[in-house]
Amino acid sequence: MLKMNKGGGGMVGGAGGVAGPTAAAAAAAAQKQKTLLQRVDTDVGGLIDNFGFLVNVARVNDPPVRNSQESFMMEMRAARMVQAADSLLKLVSELKQTAVFSGFASLNDHVDQRTDEFNKLTEDTNSILTRIGEETAASLKELEHHYYSSTIRTPQP
Repeated sequence: MLKMNKGGGGMVGGAGGVAGPTAAAAAAAAQKQKTLLQRVDTDVGGLIDNFGFLVNVARVNDPPVRNSQESFMMEMRAARMVQAADSLLKLVSELKQTAVFSGFASLNDHVDQRTDEFNKLTEDTNSILTRIGEETAASLKELEHHYYSSTIRTPQP
């Protein structure tokens, strides 16, 4: 279920002081949310108004002219209700598409973030392995020097 915040546009503290594409994306998202909320309010308001009018007009009167006028008004109001309901259905479809595509964008951002983390770990591991290799080479050189200069290496008569 999608919950929309009718308060201040859903953004706490604006774009957080971040300039550039992130601020533009946040502003665009806030504007889109405001537009969607206005569409929902308009469509739901139209449904309620037209339904209320249908209920008020749905009484039976004796004069036939009045009944035909009321019938025409009821058909017109019912058509407007159908239009408002269709608009709400389109809005729901648009919200679903937005959720799917923004979900993919979020997933891609997460994958990129994890890739960067793993690349950093790879660099750290390579530098550690390089340092260990250098220390091992220095220790091996020192041990070779001690071995070749020791009395144990030379054969005893």
